[in-house]
Amino acid sequence: MSLTLASLVHHSALKLTVRAGEDRLDVPVRWAHVSELADPVPYMEGGELLLITALKLDAEDPEAMRRYVKRLAGAGVVGLGFAVGVNYEEIPEALVDAARQEGLPLLEVPRRTPFLAISKAVSAAIAADQYRAVTAGFAAQRELTKQTLNSGPEGLLAALAAQVDGWAALYDASGAVVATAPEWAGRRAARLTAEVERLRERPAPASSVVGGPDNEDRIELHSLGTGRRPRAALAVGTAAALGTAERYAVHSAIALLTLTTERSRSLRAAEQRIGAAVLRMLLAGEPDHARAVAGDLYGGLLDAPFRVIIAESASGPAARAHADAHGDTQGHTQGHIPPHAHARVPVAKPGRAAAPPTGDAGGDPLGGLAESVESAAARAGEAVLLVPEGERLVVLAADGGAAASAAGAYAAMLEATRAVPEQGGADERELVVGLSAPAGPIAAAAAYKQAEQALSVARRRGRVLVEHEQLAAGSVLPLLADDAVKAFADGLLRALHEHDATGRGDLVASLRAWLSRHGQWDAAAADLGVHRHTLRYRMRRVEEILGRSLDDPDVRMELWLALKATSAE
Repeated sequence: MSLTLASLVHHSALKLTVRAGEDRLDVPVRWAHVSELADPVPYMEGGELLLITALKLDAEDPEAMRRYVKRLAGAGVVGLGFAVGVNYEEIPEALVDAARQEGLPLLEVPRRTPFLAISKAVSAAIAADQYRAVTAGFAAQRELTKQTLNSGPEGLLAALAAQVDGWAALYDASGAVVATAPEWAGRRAARLTAEVERLRERPAPASSVVGGPDNEDRIELHSLGTGRRPRAALAVGTAAALGTAERYAVHSAIALLTLTTERSRSLRAAEQRIGAAVLRMLLAGEPDHARAVAGDLYGGLLDAPFRVIIAESASGPAARAHADAHGDTQGHTQGHIPPHAHARVPVAKPGRAAAPPTGDAGGDPLGGLAESVESAAARAGEAVLLVPEGERLVVLAADGGAAASAAGAYAAMLEATRAVPEQGGADERELVVGLSAPAGPIAAAAAYKQAEQALSVARRRGRVLVEHEQLAAGSVLPLLADDAVKAFADGLLRALHEHDATGRGDLVASLRAWLSRHGQWDAAAADLGVHRHTLRYRMRRVEEILGRSLDDPDVRMELWLALKATSAE
């Protein structure tokens, strides 16, 4: 319990008498200060009991006392102690009247009570209050630790909410609510997504104080984690500012939650090696060995169909090679396996829906994708395998699961952002993502190749995400827009165009008509408005000029694709 003026008045050794402000004695006292200055306000911080003898004051001047007391009250002084029997035998009525008008408590200090005794009493009470707060804080720390060990983050939040007489909420790396205590606080915590997002953009550790939704309470937000970007966030809502004991409890909760969200570097390194080994074995056609190595960490992922996702920064090496080669989209070969893996162990209750992506991780879309996928998998209780390699990321995620859905939602968010004119369009920070068809451990190598093919098409088409199923369900014709294909088509048809340019016939148009009619002479000739013998002559000239036989189906196919590629310009 904080020290108040009432506590000092009831202190039997001080013998203080209340002369004004009897209804404001419950105000806390932060310190006792002696000053004989005519204007001590510049040296006040608020919350002080000011002790005077009126050595330099004309305490009998009503106007002077009104100004004096008004300034004290405005500076936050909570009480005035006047020593009688020193400069005045009793407190002048001018001072008493001024104190009553301002509602400032005025205490009469008898001559036998030195100011030092009052200062010691205040200091002792403050020290005792601080000791109680520290003791209560240590007790809260023990209780929070116990609940964390017994019930995890949910138990910690419940204990913290009880300690601060309010509510608490835990957010994951994506800004989604993971748990709240009590349960009714879930809706209130969900309204703070924007504030949590702003906090996440600041280097950890970071904190902020915001007004609650509809000004219902005072909310403190704290980032959790030891890295450059926070791994999670804690919200604590209370009706008033936290006291010392409550502050100890919050700091203890931050430390404990940081320990539960940040695993040791050695453990993370071990998981990285396991994940890399599992992926290597899958792509090498050794699913049984991969399953044995995966154990409980990834075993569930290999028991059901999964998708292979390959993401690459649009400014990555493969993308630059693609731009330099005007269409070389081979990228990484199937046999290339990244040396390190990073995996997330499920830590949240299953069944929670994946939250929408929240940004590009501070200008790093590849890191933002990994963060979104990891967070969604953790909330849903899924296993997910992530293998980063520089500006490339390989993901194995359950088909139809929260992690795969989060990857698609993140790519859609980047696509939508690029489509907004004021966003400046595509830039070098964007991603290209390829998604395989569902596969099992036996077909992992084929799924990896599918994801790379989809990645190549995504880069070629200027898309953020392409699924392999879209390639099978779509048309091959859009692929002809590639610069390398156009160059091939121009070279193949150049001799025919040069012939037509001399005015000696229309071989290109005739070839197109004949191929479109599947070699039917009468139908093609009718389309051209010429006799079928004329068309036969032209097709012989095409064979002579190109040095290739139109009876060869491969030749007909190449010529048709060349015609389609050049007509798309």
